[in-house]
Amino acid sequence: MAKKVLIIDDDEQNRILLRAIMKPLQCDVLEAGNGEQGIRLAKEQKPDLVLMDIQMPVMDGYTAIRLLRNDPETRHITIIAVTSYAMKGDREKALAAGADDYIAKPIDIHEMMVMVKRCLEYDSH
Repeated sequence: MAKKVLIIDDDEQNRILLRAIMKPLQCDVLEAGNGEQGIRLAKEQKPDLVLMDIQMPVMDGYTAIRLLRNDPETRHITIIAVTSYAMKGDREKALAAGADDYIAKPIDIHEMMVMVKRCLEYDSH
């Protein structure tokens, strides 16, 4: 059964890039344009992994991560914060909000593939 990945990002170009990165992994990809839509989709679809942008309209990624972590239905979902925030302390802030991992934009495609494979427990060989 294919793994489900939910991409939550308000920038369509970022979603296109992330979708392209997921393609070789043969994941079912779901998309949301803001944190509020993302929370709703996560509850409905129960993805294996969420790729969460931090800076979004309607609801930011930090708030969305906290809501997913505080809900018994979604607290088990692995979350990678994908953000243009790459200053000292931003990684810690994302992890403190409840993200399992963090990657800065612009996205290093190889690093992202390794991280996603690890999170989805794919065999790396």
